[in-house]
Amino acid sequence: MTDTPYLGQGTDAMLGQEFLTWLWYRCEEQPDGFHDAKGQAFRMAMEQRVVVQGGEGDALETATVAGAHSQLREARLGLRMGKKVTRAQVHIEADGLAWQVNLKAEDLSLSGFRTPPIDKNGDDPDAVFLEKMYLLENGLDKLDAAYAQFLTLRLSASWPQEVQAVARWMLNSD
Repeated sequence: MTDTPYLGQGTDAMLGQEFLTWLWYRCEEQPDGFHDAKGQAFRMAMEQRVVVQGGEGDALETATVAGAHSQLREARLGLRMGKKVTRAQVHIEADGLAWQVNLKAEDLSLSGFRTPPIDKNGDDPDAVFLEKMYLLENGLDKLDAAYAQFLTLRLSASWPQEVQAVARWMLNSD
């Protein structure tokens, strides 16, 4: 068994929680350590809103930490107490562009997906739509790449070492 009660157990219901917890760890420890399918680097960060949950039924406890400049201290404390990341706001940056999205661990659904701003001044009315679709696809590709990186690691023989690194991060993070 591992130091953390939910990392490394491998159940389907926990995969989203494992991903969001690992993503938070990776965003803090190696924020520039993400690469898309074309090999281009991008940066990710957890910001402004993280929800952690622990317990079951009547004993279910939820801590939601939100704020424009939040250090997410209560959520970090929740991790140390065995709670699981169930929702998070993720910020993605690449090539001077920025995306923001809320991820839900339960079904890895997305909400509030914000793309970089687009230029709405132009002669071609289809250009705005096509640029928005391009930016959506580009942001989704980066999320897919981060998830693929997680799954590759999760299914590898080095996953137990990664679990230990995440556990150390949980214990030592402020």
